[in-house]
Amino acid sequence: MLDYSAPNWNYVKQLEVSGKALVSHSEHCVTLSTSEGLLSLEFYAIGMRLRIGAPSDNHYAMLQTLPDTLPCKLIEQDEHIEIKSGQWQFRCQKQPFAFTLHHGDKLIQRTPNDGHFVRQYRLPPMAKTAKGWLFSFDLAPEEPVYGLGEKWGSLNKRGQLLRSFNHDALGVNAEISYKNTPFCWSPQGWGAFVHTPSPVTHAVGYAPWSNRGYSILVEDSELDLFILQGDQPQSIIEHYTQLTGKAPVPPFWSLGVILSKAYYRDVPELLATAKAVREHHMPCDVITLDGRAWQDTDTRFAFEWDPKRYPDPAAVIAQLKAQNFKICIWEYPLVSVANPLFAEMASKGWLLKDKRTGEAYRYQWDMSAFAEVLTPLPESGIVDFTHPEAFDFWLESHKPLFDLGIDMIKADFGEQVEDDNMLASNGDSGLRLHNIYSLLYNRCVYQAAQKYCKSGPFLFSRSAWIGSQLYPSQWGGDPQADWGGLVGSIRGALSWGMSGAPYFATDIGGFYKDKRDPELFVRWSQTAVFSAHMRLHGIGQREPWSYGAQAEEAVNIALKLRYKLLPYIYQTMQQASETGLPLMRAMALAFPNDRLSWGFELQFMFGDSLLVVPCVTPGGQVEFYLPEGEWLSFSDKQVFAGGKIHHLTLDWNEVAVFVKQGHDLPIGPEVEHTEQLDNQPVISHYWSSQA
Repeated sequence: MLDYSAPNWNYVKQLEVSGKALVSHSEHCVTLSTSEGLLSLEFYAIGMRLRIGAPSDNHYAMLQTLPDTLPCKLIEQDEHIEIKSGQWQFRCQKQPFAFTLHHGDKLIQRTPNDGHFVRQYRLPPMAKTAKGWLFSFDLAPEEPVYGLGEKWGSLNKRGQLLRSFNHDALGVNAEISYKNTPFCWSPQGWGAFVHTPSPVTHAVGYAPWSNRGYSILVEDSELDLFILQGDQPQSIIEHYTQLTGKAPVPPFWSLGVILSKAYYRDVPELLATAKAVREHHMPCDVITLDGRAWQDTDTRFAFEWDPKRYPDPAAVIAQLKAQNFKICIWEYPLVSVANPLFAEMASKGWLLKDKRTGEAYRYQWDMSAFAEVLTPLPESGIVDFTHPEAFDFWLESHKPLFDLGIDMIKADFGEQVEDDNMLASNGDSGLRLHNIYSLLYNRCVYQAAQKYCKSGPFLFSRSAWIGSQLYPSQWGGDPQADWGGLVGSIRGALSWGMSGAPYFATDIGGFYKDKRDPELFVRWSQTAVFSAHMRLHGIGQREPWSYGAQAEEAVNIALKLRYKLLPYIYQTMQQASETGLPLMRAMALAFPNDRLSWGFELQFMFGDSLLVVPCVTPGGQVEFYLPEGEWLSFSDKQVFAGGKIHHLTLDWNEVAVFVKQGHDLPIGPEVEHTEQLDNQPVISHYWSSQA
C-alpha cells in the first residue's frame, strides 16, 4: 500500500558524480562514475535514456524496438558535465547530481528548483534509497501531468500520490487499479517512461513531498528511465509506443456488441438468452460464457467444460453459431488443487513455487470479497509463464477450444502474484514478478488466438502492464452499478488511452450492487457506443429489455447507432494501430493548445471527428465545452458555437455528440450483427457537415 507520509530526505544520500567522472565515451554512449555506480546516458531523436544500477537478465521483451542512438560530444569541467547529441544538450551538476535537458532552444526538463534550508534541493535529484531508485523532475506552475495507466480519479495527476502496481481493485472507486504503466506526459512537451517490471511510486506535485516537483521511486535494482520529447502529446504517445509496441487492429467483428453477465447458469438459460436477443432485434455479435457458466468452480481452471451442464459443448456452440453469434469464454491463470492438472503441472515445475518448501505455491483467496455476491474460490496454483514449457503448454491447451469454434477469450485476473515467497523459474519473485505477470499472461493467450482462432486473434484482459497494448483489448473491471461507477469507468478509459493503450471497454450497467436503474443503464450504454469495444456485463441481467420497455427502446437506438458507426470506428482503429492514439481521447490530448478544454475531463473526442458528452447524472442535464470553431450536433446538425460552455437537457433517446465543421463521417447500414456485412466495414453513405 502507499505510504502517504513525507519521507525524511535528510537521511537519503543524494547521488554525486565523481570528480573525474568520465569512465567511457563511445560515439553513442557516455558512462559516468557516481557514488552509486556507473551512470550511462544515450540519446535518440525522440529522447534520452538514463541507466544506473544492477540490471536484471529478465526484461520480458517490454521494449519492442529502440531507435538509432545519436553521436555524443562531451565536455567535462570541474563542477559539471555537458553532453551534446543532435539537438539535445544535457548539462549535469556533479555534487549533488542535478540536470537540465534542452532540445534545441527549448528546456525539456530539469531537476526541481525546490530549495531547502539545509541542502541545495528539497527533493533529492537522484538517490539510491532502501526501497529503490529515486529520480525527480521539475513541474512548472499549473503544469498538468497525464497518463500512468488506468486510474479512476482526475486525469490530471498533479497533486496525487500513485503507485504503478496492479491490483484486483474490486471496483473503480480508489487509487488502486488493474492496469498500470509507469509512463506519463505533460502538454509542456515532455514524457517520462520507466522501463521496469517492478512497482513505481509517483509523487506528482504531491504536497507532502513537494508541490513543485514530480518524484518517481522505482522498486528495482536498476533505474532505466526514458525522457521523451514531443511538440504535441500525440507525438509523445507515439514515441512511447514506438518503444513498447503498437496495438494491432482487432478483428472487425469485435467492434460489434458483446453480451455477457455473471453468469448464464446452464445451457437452457444461455440458449434462451441468445434466442431472445434475435427476437428483440437487439444488435449483438458476441455472447459470453463467464467463469461459472462453463467451468466447475471447485476444479477450475483446466480448459474443461463442466460435464454436468455441458455434456455436449459442440452442440451448444453449433446452435449459437447458427444464430450468427461469436462465442467468448472466460479463463484465469490459476489451477485448483482439486484438479489432477495441479499435480501434473506441479510435478513438471510449471507452477510458481513456494520459496520455503520448493513445492508449488498454494494461493489462498481472500474470501471477504466473495461472501456477498460470488462463490468462494478454491485454493490454487499459479501458472508460471516464465517457464518456457509451461508457457507453451498453456498456449497449446487453447487449441481444442478454438477448434470447437470459440472466437474470443476473456483473460480475467492476473494480479495474484504479491507474496515474496512466490518464486518463478527464471528467479524472479514477489514485487519484480507481480506487474509483469499480466503481460506474460496476456501474451500467452493472445498468441494462442493468433495461432488457432479461425476468426482472428482477439481477447479481453483485465490486468495489464507495459506493452499489453500489443494484445488487445482491455476492459475496466467490476465498477459499482451506480452513477459514480460510470464516471470512474470513463476516467479509467481516458487515462488508459493517455498511457499508450488505444482500446478499452467498460462493464455497461456496472458489475456489482445493481439496483436496476433504467436511466443509468441507458446513459452507460449511450456512452459506451463511443468506445473501442462495447460489452454489456454485470451481476444480473444486462439484456436491455430486462430494464423495461423505455430503456430497451433507448438502448436499442444506441446499439443501432453503434453499428452504423462501424466504418468510422474501424477507420479510427487503423489510425490507432499506426500512431498509438486511443479511440477515446481526453480533451487535454485532443486539444493540447486549448487550456480551457482540459478541465472538462469527462467529455472526450472519439476519433478525429466526434466530440462526446456523456450524461453522468440523473435527469439528462449536461454541461460541456466546445473548442473554437463551429460544431454541429450529430443527431440533427444544429449549429453550436465553439469557445464557450453549453448546457442541454437530453431526452432518454438523445445523446450529446458533436462534429467539427468540415468533417464528413463514413456511415454503415443498419444491421443486427457483422455477419450481415461479411465481417468487413461497409459504407452506405457519408454524414456530411454541410447543412
